Amino acid sequence: MKKYTFLFLSLVYLTMSCSGSKSVSMTDTSKIPFVWEGANVYFLLTDRFYNGNPSNDVNFNRNKTPGKLRGFEGGDIIGIIQKIESGYFEQLGVNAIWLTPIVEQIHDGVDEGTGLSYGFHGYWAKDWTALDPNFGTKEDLAKLVKKAHEKGIRVVLDGVINHTGPVTPEDPVWPSDWVRTGVVCDYKSFENTTMCTLVDNLPDVRTESTQNVELPPFLIEKWKKEGRYEKEIASLDEFFKRTGYPRSPKYYIIKWLTDYIIEFGIDGYRADTVKHTEEVVWADFKKECDYAFETWKKHHPLEILDQNPFYTIAEVYGYGISGGQDYDFGDRKVNYFQNGFNSMINFEFKWNAAQNDYEGLFSKYSNHLNNDLKGYSVLNYMSSHDDGQPFDPTRIKAFEAGTKLLLSPGMSQVYYGDESNRSLVIEGTNGDATLRSNMNWADIQNNPETQQTLLHWQKLGQFRRNHPAVGAGVHKLINPWPYTFSRIFTKGAFTDKVIMGVDLPKGRKELPVGDVFPNGTKLKDTYSNQNTEVIDGKVIIDSDFDIVLLEEI
Repeated sequence: MKKYTFLFLSLVYLTMSCSGSKSVSMTDTSKIPFVWEGANVYFLLTDRFYNGNPSNDVNFNRNKTPGKLRGFEGGDIIGIIQKIESGYFEQLGVNAIWLTPIVEQIHDGVDEGTGLSYGFHGYWAKDWTALDPNFGTKEDLAKLVKKAHEKGIRVVLDGVINHTGPVTPEDPVWPSDWVRTGVVCDYKSFENTTMCTLVDNLPDVRTESTQNVELPPFLIEKWKKEGRYEKEIASLDEFFKRTGYPRSPKYYIIKWLTDYIIEFGIDGYRADTVKHTEEVVWADFKKECDYAFETWKKHHPLEILDQNPFYTIAEVYGYGISGGQDYDFGDRKVNYFQNGFNSMINFEFKWNAAQNDYEGLFSKYSNHLNNDLKGYSVLNYMSSHDDGQPFDPTRIKAFEAGTKLLLSPGMSQVYYGDESNRSLVIEGTNGDATLRSNMNWADIQNNPETQQTLLHWQKLGQFRRNHPAVGAGVHKLINPWPYTFSRIFTKGAFTDKVIMGVDLPKGRKELPVGDVFPNGTKLKDTYSNQNTEVIDGKVIIDSDFDIVLLEEI
């Protein structure tokens, strides 16, 4: 199958009805191969996205008054399912959803100096084998994966191996052969980044240990009370017998995390705080993820989406694409790509987007991804849940942000609300809480400016999803003005060719296509809904937009 597409793009203030009912028409994507390296990933905080089941909003007597946006707000898995069913993600061109951790969190809250906080974010695990009832049930998770897969959307869970949740009167510290406390990281060396706690009262799992350890007494008591002790023990015995691993802390947690693959058929993991553990942890994690994914596919042959392997994304805080395959600790470099990861979050992208013109940005990324990072990818983002310096903190450059993110080589991370101008500056918050407000659904329904921004992100997102060449193709400049360039992606018998342009004139546009499309090729501009034809190596489009998205008819 071949798809030939011609995209011209620039920043423009779109017009649409104030009702918000106008949206992008969608095409059949069933024959378009899913390519992780060019995926459009939607990252959301489960608790902050949409409340689909208010009856699960309070659990474990979490009734204390938290700091602003530091408690549970009600978002849950059922809410995500409802938005999948409504077509929201399809309209955005999303083909993978990354959820913050959904395992059971500590029951109480702690004050880290920013007000009382509960584990609404999911990174304070108490029991990796259970879902937190604030997020939902395992039946909910099964339904989410099923509904997402029906729409061609992959599901990425977030896995934490580095630390447990904080210690509270309700949440005892794990045994000393499981965790270390009291030694806070100073990040001056590999050892002082890995064998230490991120902050006070965040016990660090002894991931370097190869010693056999017993289960924490509180966990045994919990499982017995819940009537599943025998089942959990039998499952652990089977895992350690099969693998031959010692019963050390990291292997317990690896087992618990990969169970979600075997049981639900999730498609990928984003791994948290990767640089705070030894790299061998992640090599073993990937090995067990692959085994679990193959096991799930063996038992669910009719539910397999394609032959893509299980996908892993590393959060190595501070890693940038300019570092190539290595992350430098100062006293040593570590290659995480060769230790279990297909992709790494690119903390450099927002700076590159701000400091480079389009050609500088696009060519830099294509050169890295097709040379020193060939076979891997990076996940680019403009804003995130723990980055206090987003590309556009006041949301005044939403069109530029969407254009640069969604047209850049590599994977794109749309952080919930990027597409709808969700505010990143919330009065009365402390620290990263300002980045984690509730999704602004009312603005999407009622605010014309929000609707215009959303439509822009929808059109670009759908084009990215429909054409793997946008994110995974090789970039080549065609013409500096009007600025046009090509991307070509080939995998097996599939070829995808795309031409893009930025900052085009409104009105009549005469644009070269290089040697990508032969004369006589009939194309449709899906942005303005016009048809055109390649004549003398050029196309002409006359529209009110600076953006043209052409597809072969």
